[in-house]
Amino acid sequence: MRQYYDVVILGGGFAGAALARRLARRLPASRSIAVISRQNFITYNPLLPEVVGASILPGHVVAPLRQMIRRSAFCMVDVTDIDFSTRTLFVSGESCGPVHYGQLVICCGMHANLDLVPGMAEHGLPLKTLGDALYLRNRIITRLEQAALQRDPDRRRVLTTFVVVGGGFSGVETAGEICDFLHSALRYYDSLKRDECSVILIHSGNHLLPEISRKLGTFTQRKMTRRGIKIYCGERARNVSGEGVELASGKRIHAATVICTIGTAPNPLALKLGLTLERGRIVTRTDMSVAQHEGVWAIGDCAAIPNAHDNKICPPTAQFAERQATQLAANIARVLRVEPTRPFRYRPIGQLSSIGHNKAVAEIFGVRISGFIAWLLWRGVYLLKIPTFARKVRIFFAWNWEMLFPADIASLVFERTRCARVSQSVGREEDDPDSLTSSAANDNHA
Repeated sequence: MRQYYDVVILGGGFAGAALARRLARRLPASRSIAVISRQNFITYNPLLPEVVGASILPGHVVAPLRQMIRRSAFCMVDVTDIDFSTRTLFVSGESCGPVHYGQLVICCGMHANLDLVPGMAEHGLPLKTLGDALYLRNRIITRLEQAALQRDPDRRRVLTTFVVVGGGFSGVETAGEICDFLHSALRYYDSLKRDECSVILIHSGNHLLPEISRKLGTFTQRKMTRRGIKIYCGERARNVSGEGVELASGKRIHAATVICTIGTAPNPLALKLGLTLERGRIVTRTDMSVAQHEGVWAIGDCAAIPNAHDNKICPPTAQFAERQATQLAANIARVLRVEPTRPFRYRPIGQLSSIGHNKAVAEIFGVRISGFIAWLLWRGVYLLKIPTFARKVRIFFAWNWEMLFPADIASLVFERTRCARVSQSVGREEDDPDSLTSSAANDNHA
């Protein structure tokens, strides 16, 4: 690994990968670019609920960064600290030492915050990573297998009740995918009935999907209710335990699985750097530069960027991250040419959300669309944004396959083969660090 790069991008998520591609086109070949990330792939998070519902395979939502950023160097290491005065990044892992930069872009994302509700960290399941999605899918299948062996009808209902906390995009899409998966999978479980399985969505607002119009939120609630999803609007989860959720109103929901789609926490590195934060996000100027240090920028979920279009802070969505990457690439090129930068200004196109059963809601340039047409539009837009042409083709065929055939109910747990004496010394198999179930469970408490 080189010691110096003209531009270092800290974070290999959607914003970081998009910025690296755009900088490669804007900067001359003499300018060096590096992407530093602890993982060597990008995850397309909007499709994680489809992994949970077995609509697509796990490999469909990830793409190797080296395949996407051909001209930029890639470093799979952890950044432990940054010295802004000497423009130096200190890294751990297999590396040749500190990395020096000319321009630094921080786009390290946000983490899930499970501390908003007492008991959520111990008993709730987040949905922020591919490991979370796989763990949740396995948990749903495991609960169905357990319920199929359970003779007590009350216990069977608890095992097959799935509670989703949060009525935003992620919560609505997750609840819809779980409901579709249950309807498809139950044909293989003769001892289970549909009325024994429940999907419950808890939302603190007056209507679902507060990011879009109330009318579409009401439509979403009506359609999901018809599908059998129980929705509690205007309710907050007060406590989560191994037996379910207690609401602020005092009502108790008995469930063996609780999914958390609310709350974000700042990246630990962002907290360590001493930068000004707003709700856990790094505060920037309108041109995405960080005021405290020259040559430092921030974009993506971890950045609180004022939008010159409406003077509001940009929401942490892929739509904005992509536009921020385009504008920042132009601004960095201007800085290197000693030219003034320009403020970030973007009018959002709209929002889309799948609500299950081949239906979606959309609001494009103020035009509201719902139902099957919106679902086709949702899939078309997401297909265009999926990284790499190969994955676009794979997902296209996977989506069509899923429409014709029932969901895959195989539990994807990966374990190492061990000899008997090693297994005895290691102990329980869930303590195996190479087990997918174990690693995902550990991630829940990180």
